[in-house]
Amino acid sequence: MSSSAGKQLDSTPPTAPVELTNGLTLSPRIKLLLTIHRADASVAAIDEWKLKRSLIDFLKNCFSHHPISLPEEDLHVRRFKDLKKLSRHDPVARVALFIRDLGFVVAAAKLVKSFRDEEDEASMLEKKFVECRKLLVVKMDGMEVNLEGVRFRVSVSVPIEDDFGRMMKEWEEFYAFEAGKTRGYSRGARREPDTIILRGLPSRWFAEPRVSSKPSMLVTHTILSVFGKIRNINVAEDDDLGKDTDEDDEGIVSGLHCKVVVQFEKYRDFHNALKVLCSCSLQKEGSRMKADYVVTWDKDGFFHNSRRHTQERTSRVPAVRDGRYRNEASRRPTYDSRYSPDDDVRPKRFKVRKLVWSAGWCRTLNH
Repeated sequence: MSSSAGKQLDSTPPTAPVELTNGLTLSPRIKLLLTIHRADASVAAIDEWKLKRSLIDFLKNCFSHHPISLPEEDLHVRRFKDLKKLSRHDPVARVALFIRDLGFVVAAAKLVKSFRDEEDEASMLEKKFVECRKLLVVKMDGMEVNLEGVRFRVSVSVPIEDDFGRMMKEWEEFYAFEAGKTRGYSRGARREPDTIILRGLPSRWFAEPRVSSKPSMLVTHTILSVFGKIRNINVAEDDDLGKDTDEDDEGIVSGLHCKVVVQFEKYRDFHNALKVLCSCSLQKEGSRMKADYVVTWDKDGFFHNSRRHTQERTSRVPAVRDGRYRNEASRRPTYDSRYSPDDDVRPKRFKVRKLVWSAGWCRTLNH
């Protein structure tokens, strides 16, 4: 990626879409996680449709300067399994709420004095984006929802993978206190992250068209190269997505998603890429689907550990005296076929005489 492209990504406001290659676009959005608890003594099951309508009506009147439009398909309700086994204090459902219409953020920025230039405008939009998201959490956290006499209490949070500021603080603390002792680096050396992990990406969008439905490393490398020069990349199917949960995950189908681990050569490219990938959904031209992937930074040294395991496996292979590695093929005898497809005549069969020695006398066996 050129320096001008890097500067352009660095100054991209969180309300603007970012076009990638292969017809892919990063669409900005706000994601909130809602946890639903019972607020009365009722044991009635939660009505999913009524809950959605209640949340949609609340958001419509949440901001006086601009209403928030929220379609039902952007409310993902997941009820917990075995509700009868839950205690009164346990949550009964979780809701992933996606606000894709960010007109209320732009309207809030316009209420401020006029911008001097594009960078000033991007900075103000970023500031208002964070402020409006915090205000949404404050307004919704702890509120009660009355669904025709059955009351539920809502707690709200922003997932860390959607909060770039929290992730940045997390890696700064990690490298300040833990990197030296956990990964063998000297305390005096300044360490910075360089690897991003993406989960829940549609495999078909990263596959070679008309060749395979499985994700391709070459296609993935081409798509993510828009963020900067890539040092290492790993692409694999993400079959473990959503397995470690007590919720009903009927929408997750094995083999449809992939996991990408990408390491950049420069910290700035990593920083800008993670900042852009945060708070976005992936869309493909000609498709109505929105991929709400999960992005984070690599704390465990994925490529560092991969190289170490490879070296350990290599060191366990026994070497012979001439410096070569012993393998099964070297133990087997080599056979040369006497038959060639160019021969018109089958090879002749010869008798083999074998001598058998026994106690001073010998006899010949014919085969």
